[in-house]
Amino acid sequence: MLSKSVKILSLLGFDVKLDPSWILIVALITWSLSKGYFPDALPGVSDAAYLGMAMATTVLFFACLVLHELAHSVVARRYGIRINGITLFVFGGIAELEREPDTAGSEFWMALAGPVMSFALAALFWALTAAVALAGASGPVETVLRYLAQINLVLALFNLVPAFPLDGGRILRALLWNRSGNLLDATRVAARAGMIFAYVLIATGIVLVFAGGQFAGLWQVVLGLFLLNAATGAYQRQLMATTLKGRTVADLMTHRAIFAAPDMTLSELVDDIVLMRRVSFVPVVEDKVLLGYVDLDILARIERDNWTTTRIDDVFIAADGDNTIPPEMPAADLIERLTRSDRRKFMVAEGRHLLGVVSASDVMRFMALARQVRG
Repeated sequence: MLSKSVKILSLLGFDVKLDPSWILIVALITWSLSKGYFPDALPGVSDAAYLGMAMATTVLFFACLVLHELAHSVVARRYGIRINGITLFVFGGIAELEREPDTAGSEFWMALAGPVMSFALAALFWALTAAVALAGASGPVETVLRYLAQINLVLALFNLVPAFPLDGGRILRALLWNRSGNLLDATRVAARAGMIFAYVLIATGIVLVFAGGQFAGLWQVVLGLFLLNAATGAYQRQLMATTLKGRTVADLMTHRAIFAAPDMTLSELVDDIVLMRRVSFVPVVEDKVLLGYVDLDILARIERDNWTTTRIDDVFIAADGDNTIPPEMPAADLIERLTRSDRRKFMVAEGRHLLGVVSASDVMRFMALARQVRG
């Protein structure tokens, strides 16, 4: 979702970015405020004034979201965790942590920082609202400030719900982790709470839809689905990290990989290796020297009539740092490579000597076996 985000500014050394989906929520909030909330809260003002109030409120609200995430980011940096950026998207904002916290204490304080900032902003806007009222300047300014106070309070309370991946869920995980010393078990409980909360949101959203609140209900259902997916994914990632801790590519790869010689024709490759051995990714080796690989994508780009006359040597992709990794690479680094690229298979080599092939499927098989062994 966040891969197409665009940087708009840097704040305290953190890049603030916008995801294209942010445009949708900006439009929805501006529309709902100008057509619903502000006309009810402050009758008798022109449509242009309502629109101006809504636009100003939306900008200030998202500034509050940035400050909420900035609080997380500053504390994370204090604990030595790199933040890849703060991104605003359709569901609000997110601080992109490069890795998970190392201790329960760091998790706790990082998670708490966001709601504390939102409470502080709510108090600030309430104070400004009171000051404006005392000054006798009630009207659009007071209405906007009151709304910002209320929405920051709601944001703080919502994020404190003990449901992962909300801040409250992370606080819950930190407390469980501190008590048991088992991060995986703590993540499972916090993620389960997150899934239950997500199902509650979805169910109440459906009820709202049938009760006539189509927009609010549908939005609640979508938010619930997002939280459900996030909670499930968080536990799966932690399970993978725990299972693969201390493992290297050598532990996961397929040894004695099937390879082809560069002088083979594509017809021979297909008949003798691809179909017979049921493989779609074939390293190319000559005199025990790894040259590169050929796969089904390459075959698909060449007319079948030319397979009998085209040699592998004419079409293979050369081995390089993009498609070849060392056996001692940590499994966590392999997962990151798989996550950040479209590539699903890598050749494993020492220098130019082929040792095997590792793929996303190899990782999944290892994970499945580890779960069966551990029960």
